[in-house]
Amino acid sequence: MPGNSQRRGAGGNKAGKFAGKGSAAGSGGRVRRGLRGRGPTPRAEDRPYHKAYKDKQQRTTKQQGRPGAGGSRPGAGSGQGSRGAGPEWVIGRNPVLEALHAGLPVRTAYIAEGAEHDSRLREILSYAADHNMPTLQTTRGELDRMTGGAVHQGVAIRMPEYEYAAVDDLIAAGAESPHGGLIVALDKVTDPRNLGAVIRSAAAFGAQGVLIPSRRSASMTAAAWKSSAGAAARVPVAMASNLNQALAKLAKTGYTIVGLAGEADADIADTHGLDGPLVLVIGSEGEGMSRLTREHCDQVASIPITGIESLNASVAASIALYEVARARA
Repeated sequence: MPGNSQRRGAGGNKAGKFAGKGSAAGSGGRVRRGLRGRGPTPRAEDRPYHKAYKDKQQRTTKQQGRPGAGGSRPGAGSGQGSRGAGPEWVIGRNPVLEALHAGLPVRTAYIAEGAEHDSRLREILSYAADHNMPTLQTTRGELDRMTGGAVHQGVAIRMPEYEYAAVDDLIAAGAESPHGGLIVALDKVTDPRNLGAVIRSAAAFGAQGVLIPSRRSASMTAAAWKSSAGAAARVPVAMASNLNQALAKLAKTGYTIVGLAGEADADIADTHGLDGPLVLVIGSEGEGMSRLTREHCDQVASIPITGIESLNASVAASIALYEVARARA
């Protein structure tokens, strides 16, 4: 009857008849408080329980299984088929903390459920909250799977995939510089820490970029980012499928190609062409430049040293870049 307040549901919360059996009227802000400090919501493909994440993993697995796709065969190199953490991952409490302090770009941070809250984890969580860093909590098993079974101590961060420049990008940037461009090319340098250190030196001496080959070379991993001390955010790295073809293209646009070799008679300080468009080629510490790369050089020069046979690739690059800067001054 109208006005009968004893009727079931009468006079109560109007939303109750739509809420369903056993529904609470509201969370009282509990959900909002639980999300506080977690940063922006990560993308769907970064959330382990989302369909988009699983679809991406399936696509990656299929691509790695195709001949010539550049990935590993399923099960290769491990009894469990694990390939270990990829180059875009930083795992473990100390490495993650160091990476954050070094200013590495972070796509998503992952914290395992039930992880022990020591001082390092508290600092990581505090950093994530202060810098609005996307953070997800996941199971330990899922974190094991994402990091390929590596020892993560309940913490891992994933960096965004590095966007390599093209050789034409470096040429365009060089055309706007006072001396017509300065590029450092690396041949068979496989240590990412050397790559990062070279990027740092390139930034210090005004180079427009660093050129690396796509094969048998270090790439932009977390280790390279860290050793660049932030310079990787300012100096572009171009990746060429064929380094010698890229050097030939640079030569056609007016660049002088100078390679460093310990046995060369010419001193890098006395080399001609340092004050114009220049590509400085650095080989590995052990093997130096390959034969084909050496053939693409207009000149081959050395850094005079005594007491040791060779210098670390990044140290050699720094000394040579200093001489280039002196010539241009």
